[in-house]
Amino acid sequence: MYAVEFVDQNAYWQKTATPSGPDADEVRLRVAWAGINRADLMQRAGHYPPPPGVTNIPGLEVSGTITHVGDNVTHLKPGDEVCALLAGGGYAEEVVVDARQVLPLPEGISLREGAVLPEVFATAWLNLFMEGALKQDERVLLHAGASGVGTAVIKLCHAFGHPCFVTVGSQEKLDACRTLGASEGWNRHDGSFVEAVKAWGGADVILDPVGASYLTDNQKVLNADGRLVLIGIMGGRNASLDMGRMLMKRQRFIGSTLRAKSVAAKGEIMDALYQHVWPRIANGEITSQIDRSWPIQAVDEAHAYMQQDANTGKILLAVTADAD
Repeated sequence: MYAVEFVDQNAYWQKTATPSGPDADEVRLRVAWAGINRADLMQRAGHYPPPPGVTNIPGLEVSGTITHVGDNVTHLKPGDEVCALLAGGGYAEEVVVDARQVLPLPEGISLREGAVLPEVFATAWLNLFMEGALKQDERVLLHAGASGVGTAVIKLCHAFGHPCFVTVGSQEKLDACRTLGASEGWNRHDGSFVEAVKAWGGADVILDPVGASYLTDNQKVLNADGRLVLIGIMGGRNASLDMGRMLMKRQRFIGSTLRAKSVAAKGEIMDALYQHVWPRIANGEITSQIDRSWPIQAVDEAHAYMQQDANTGKILLAVTADAD
């Protein structure tokens, strides 16, 4: 089969070994579309290697058609159109994955639309409702609101009745986030978000992919008993923590990554999506947010586009499908 591999930060679409399997609990997919995530760019730069035992081929989410199922798999069958959450390997014509990380596409959703669902909605659900323990009427501050994960978080907050304040990098992105359901927002180029978020009512849960450069301001706007869930370190990894504020306001800081979680843990997240989110996608209440797509051979161009923070929503690679 053909797949993308990184060599000295360069991407090559080349012939490589076809993965073995499926084993008893796995399925094999013919990949149609692969979603791009910032983790792919980090892996390419040498900062985010795959977990032990996972292929070096990048790609954390795909859609495709099942070609083979393992002996223990009873809820999926060859010919099913599905999407899958991966620890790696998605930038390839075929992938083998544990069936617990695979879901049938919601009714009425195409393979192209389905490719944007697994990673972003799994990340959003995990960090809002499992790690962040978001409760009724609580308020969410979301940084990088126009990203793939960000747009999924906005849609979940809107669907489940949680006000969401976003920070973004342009007025255009701010307008787009409001259209998607964000309650309020702030252009980071206008300075600190602190006073605007305080005036809005503060945040009970913060989802932050930025890290160090936002820590001080995050603490200032995090309400009593609030939870800061760190999901990335684009703004650095070292910062001063005001432990007095943390103590007096009973603030909780949580580090969270999805990729290295166990198959069982990922299966629990996917089950939650299937129960709570898939019906809302099928009835149109929650929609996928696609910015642009490229053929897999143009992965360099697609990665450069994400590196520029030019996207609002997900960027896709057409693997065995035709890019529009």
